[in-house]
Amino acid sequence: MGDDGLTETGGLMGANLTDVARHAGVSIATASRAFGEPDRLARTTLERVRRAAAELGYANPQAGTTTRTIGVIVPDAANPVYATLLKAIQGQAWHGRHRIVLFDADEDPRREREEIQLGRRLDGLLLCSPRLPDDEVRTLVGATPHVVINRAIEGSPSVVMDAEHGPTQAVEHLAALGHSHVAYASGPQGSWADSRRADAVSRACERYGIRLTRLSHHAASIQGGRAGAAAMIASGATAVISYNDLVALGLESGMAELGRSCPDDVSIVGIDDIELAGAVSPSLTTVRMPIARSGALAVDLLLQAIAGTPPDASTALPSELIVRRSTAAPPRD
Repeated sequence: MGDDGLTETGGLMGANLTDVARHAGVSIATASRAFGEPDRLARTTLERVRRAAAELGYANPQAGTTTRTIGVIVPDAANPVYATLLKAIQGQAWHGRHRIVLFDADEDPRREREEIQLGRRLDGLLLCSPRLPDDEVRTLVGATPHVVINRAIEGSPSVVMDAEHGPTQAVEHLAALGHSHVAYASGPQGSWADSRRADAVSRACERYGIRLTRLSHHAASIQGGRAGAAAMIASGATAVISYNDLVALGLESGMAELGRSCPDDVSIVGIDDIELAGAVSPSLTTVRMPIARSGALAVDLLLQAIAGTPPDASTALPSELIVRRSTAAPPRD
């Protein structure tokens, strides 16, 4: 585990960014910043990382003169999570003056399939939360250098945002407030992150003796949350953990139209911590995901793969609960 909570798994082939981080005694993210954003590091840390790189013979993929063209495939470019991710990817790629080509799958597996095939013509691919089955993704990508973000696919290097710690903290928080019946508002059918988040919530509820109701799958949007509002009220749960912040905000809006207020009648927890989460009223309790860090790190790992040095199989970044005003003790009645 690195100095800011990163964990690395998988085999190594030659000197790569993980080797440098381990040799310097820092996290992968810190090692990445030494080459992409050196101004963000203390001078002693920067020197330590660069010394480790020199000792291991690590060639920084950002330092080359070859400009790469990278395809980025996202499920929904309108989702603020992917906007944040894209900004981080573009910012990190800009250090090497690499070009970004955006593909928006629009939550359509057929479109995602075609976009992966088109992206194979580029130097490399970043697959953000792909919806297709693992075997199909592997077949479509073929030998094209690629990194998967926010999903683990066997045989593919990935950057995964932790789906265990933060959601578990959310259940602990609701249990401490006195909630005994919690709902989970599911996201899109086939979402890898949704299944992991739901499983983490289920295990935590079982641990704390909390009854759990799993609501139907809906779009990962405000409208998707609004569509689930009536089912949420009918469930009788006094709190809900949502697939993401947009679903949480949609639930709050939909339940308000049906005469329920947050947090007096129902406590609501989101996941992601988009900028809007802290600006609404009541401000949203949510699980903060390392979205920007995932994008920046994925670019570095992809450039390694393009350069012929495969990165580790999986890198996991931590999540944490951010408590705001949308959660409170359940109604006394």
